[in-house]
Amino acid sequence: MNDILLKFLLFGHEVTVTAWKLIGYLGVLLFAGRWVVQLWASRVARRPVLPRAFWYMSITGSLLLLAYFTFGKNDSVGVLSNLFPTFTAGYNLWLELRAPRLRAAG
Repeated sequence: MNDILLKFLLFGHEVTVTAWKLIGYLGVLLFAGRWVVQLWASRVARRPVLPRAFWYMSITGSLLLLAYFTFGKNDSVGVLSNLFPTFTAGYNLWLELRAPRLRAAG
């Protein structure tokens, strides 16, 4: 997973891409992209909205980043910075999935 897949220059700096970096890039893309999803959903609804996709993207992005920081970099700061968002997004998704059943029962 740490074998070099691609090497190139970007603005005079050498960029090395490994499989772990691809996992990290995907995690960042999902974690940051969730705000685009939220913006679009709010624009459509004409009010602030957090769609279910926001929570799925949060959890998936956080888990990918946790994997990258744990196995790809062995970086405890990165691990700690992604643990809390993972649990928070998981809890909010659980509340979201539970809400229709609570409304139907009550």
